[in-house]
Amino acid sequence: MQIDKTTLQDLSIFHSDEEQSVFHKLNFTQTNDGREYLRWILGRPLDNLNDIQDAQLTIQTLITCIDNFPTTITNGTMMVMDKFYETQLDAYPTNPNGLNSFVYAIISKSDFSLTKYSVEHFATFFKGLQQIVNLLQQQNTSKQIQTWCDRITYLLSNHHIQAIQQYEKQDSIPQYKILEFGSYLRSQFKQKNSDLMDIYARLDAYLSLAIASKKYQFTFPVIEATTQPFIEAKGLWHLLLNVPVSYDVTLNKDTNFLFLTGANMAGKSTFIKAVGVCVYLAHIGMGVPAQNMQLSLFDGLLSNINVEDNIMKGESYFFNEVKRIKNTIEKISDGKRWLILIDELFKGTNVQDAMKCSTTVIEGLHKMPNALFILSTHLYEIGVQLEQYPNIDFRFFETNVADNELVFSYQLKKGISNDRLGYLILKREGVVALLDAL
Repeated sequence: MQIDKTTLQDLSIFHSDEEQSVFHKLNFTQTNDGREYLRWILGRPLDNLNDIQDAQLTIQTLITCIDNFPTTITNGTMMVMDKFYETQLDAYPTNPNGLNSFVYAIISKSDFSLTKYSVEHFATFFKGLQQIVNLLQQQNTSKQIQTWCDRITYLLSNHHIQAIQQYEKQDSIPQYKILEFGSYLRSQFKQKNSDLMDIYARLDAYLSLAIASKKYQFTFPVIEATTQPFIEAKGLWHLLLNVPVSYDVTLNKDTNFLFLTGANMAGKSTFIKAVGVCVYLAHIGMGVPAQNMQLSLFDGLLSNINVEDNIMKGESYFFNEVKRIKNTIEKISDGKRWLILIDELFKGTNVQDAMKCSTTVIEGLHKMPNALFILSTHLYEIGVQLEQYPNIDFRFFETNVADNELVFSYQLKKGISNDRLGYLILKREGVVALLDAL
């Protein structure tokens, strides 16, 4: 699925303050390599239905294994193995035996200690991988997991590696065996061990997604490779909120344009981002925060939410809004299936200009059946002119006032909102009183 950096930022898949990101919310990895591979997964949504379904099965398989998944392999284990390969050591004896190994342990004491410590961690790593293979092969595994298991099994079948696994952590490994193992690991198994570490990083990353799916009670969406794009979701919510409100969403070939209105803070931006995040997670094979969800396979996802000006280039906010819309139109004119998210179009110009520009853009976009659109605006007046188009669905977030206080239901309702609550918010926050006192 096509996506760009702007959309990744708009949806907070990644964020400069990591704790505010989707990545952080889903990160339960135990190793640095696993964490980086999770970042890689989240940055590359899939565009093939078979790959998505296999990723779903990978995560679903790991969900069933969470409670029994071996915990002996730690980030410390990975770091010890890395250090072993990165550290310059005195040459080991060519044919280690009791005598030359004893001499090496005396003369190169620190190198011997590092080798012994490392071999113990390699043994832990290999045994942990074998336990993982034994666990996963009891399940109905995905092609991806089966490939990993086959590769692990092949690499661990080496008789040197089998010999290393025979020793328990508390065993006193003979000095000559330590040097024999260390020599083999450094001279002949470095690349193969790198392969094993890479596989474990992938397992760690996908296990993280499994843990997140179980913890947050995500459901796995049904994705279809249909000609026309569609979204059908019940109980969809934004996973970054501590106390989220759920929504029902329906977009299809008959109503492919959602025209969203409502006051500030009513929930428009949250709703748009919630839909975007769910569609995005679905395309990495992840479970989604919804009671249930069906959707088409999308070819791309673009957003126009947090547009910024560019002082260095002398480009205004409005100019960059126009550039973003132009870029969007050019991309989605390819006839492929797109989801387009637009929050408060043309905020960077005066109201009359914004109304004319917004109407022009919406009247153009609604003619594109290959895409789904969710657009929010404060310009409720333009809705009257757009009601002639049957494929535009008008929804709003209701806001009530009780005892001079705003009450937000965060519920989508049919129709167009004409709430004008800016002055009330200004007054409630004491700004009017401060100005009156000047």
